[in-house]
Amino acid sequence: MGHLVFEEVQEEHLPWIRTIYNYYVQNSTISFHTEPLALDEIRANVMHPNPRYKSYVILEESELKGYILITQHKNKQAYDVTAEVTIYLDPAQLGQGTGSKAIAFLEEQGRASGFHVLIATICTENERSIRLFERHGYMKCAHFKEIGCKFGRKLDIASYQKIIK
Repeated sequence: MGHLVFEEVQEEHLPWIRTIYNYYVQNSTISFHTEPLALDEIRANVMHPNPRYKSYVILEESELKGYILITQHKNKQAYDVTAEVTIYLDPAQLGQGTGSKAIAFLEEQGRASGFHVLIATICTENERSIRLFERHGYMKCAHFKEIGCKFGRKLDIASYQKIIK
């Protein structure tokens, strides 16, 4: 793998982000959306008016490899020390170390933005993502049983947190 660059999401990245996200919508329980998202919905999910919450594309030699998000955990002031983090990789990039570099970048950005805790909320069927976050020191802090339904199955989610400062 070459050198990865993380750049803030721009309008021109949105069609590509939509392709990646909708792949997971249609083919996995990684996303709990059950219908593909339109470009306007993707824009609303990844472009934040609050400068503390940002989304980044992952580039390698100008080729898009995935995207990541630092988003608001809850819309109440006491939660302002916490952010939720999410990683979506092009399926061809899985298992190449991109996720580990993405977590390191998210933590660096989280610290720079003054966050104390980062949380990743993951469908428990997504064992690859759970292992990735656990390898980087995230601890399971919540488990919600049968909270979603997709592909005719009841699905659990778990939250993993890491205190970063």
